[in-house]
Amino acid sequence: MVPQPADQASNRKRLGRRGGRPPAFDRDACKQRNTVERCINKLKLWRGLATRYDKTATIYLAKLHLAALFIRSAR
Repeated sequence: MVPQPADQASNRKRLGRRGGRPPAFDRDACKQRNTVERCINKLKLWRGLATRYDKTATIYLAKLHLAALFIRSAR
């Protein structure tokens, strides 16, 4: 067993069973979350989308659709 720093050990004792990782790991939810996070990171590469330079929501949505189309076609 790897020794824990004092603050981690005290937190585990203080929290008891309530602390730590969730008891169940949902693989499908994790895969979907990873897919969404990767998509958002790819969209952030588009400077206009990341900084919201557009004045209207319509233009922003149109650029979002174009970026998604380019990202999807690059696969």
